Amino acid sequence: MRKNANLPALLLLFGLLLFWQAAAMGMDAAYILPSPTQILVRMWELRVPLLTAHLPATLLCTGIGLAISVVLGLLLAVLMDASPVAEKMLYPLIVASQTIPTTALAPLFVLWFGYTIWSKVLVTVLITFFPIAITVFDGFRSVQTDMIDMLKTFGAGRRAIFCKLKLPAALPYFFSAIKMAIPLSIIGAAIGEWLGAQSGLGYFSRRMMTQLDGAGVFAPIVLLSAVAMLAVAVVSWIEKKVLTWRGSL
Repeated sequence: MRKNANLPALLLLFGLLLFWQAAAMGMDAAYILPSPTQILVRMWELRVPLLTAHLPATLLCTGIGLAISVVLGLLLAVLMDASPVAEKMLYPLIVASQTIPTTALAPLFVLWFGYTIWSKVLVTVLITFFPIAITVFDGFRSVQTDMIDMLKTFGAGRRAIFCKLKLPAALPYFFSAIKMAIPLSIIGAAIGEWLGAQSGLGYFSRRMMTQLDGAGVFAPIVLLSAVAMLAVAVVSWIEKKVLTWRGSL
């Protein structure tokens, strides 16, 4: 059964690609809606700049932003779990940070930091730290009160309760947060590059749009999607190796 688990998704994807191909051929306007085959051909033609210059730039921005978001999100989650006062102070601010349109802040980041990598990193952090902080915090709070009380009766302190009970309980939530944050971090980097950059897949897509190259616009987008799916698959594989006990549930 596990061998055919991905068959429905593959069939749906194949059907959507066929529909897309037929619609693009019927429209016959590649600058508006290029076909999947035209996009693949364009990706091959642009493979050198895409893979050697723009993809590394986007991955560097994504990696730095995601690393900062993981550290910031974990610190906020631990702090809110440790202190009810900190939770009341920080939780509304964390939620409010997600109500600010990213496209409105990204140009300000460019004004502050110029076309450097840090303007894109800030956009990535702004988008990705929220799911990590909130999801891990929910993981800490998922621990049942009676289990905490039982450890306290055995003389366990706050550090022991955190390390032996709350941390293992939050691990599944942490991996779920990372799998959510990876696509968001790539989107954040692409938005930052689209609004102000000199390299990166977002910048490259915008440059292709000014040339009315529809397939060229889609080529870096498809590449970004492939990278995101590969990264999520790697995290899922690591999750299965680390959380071996989940397979027995």
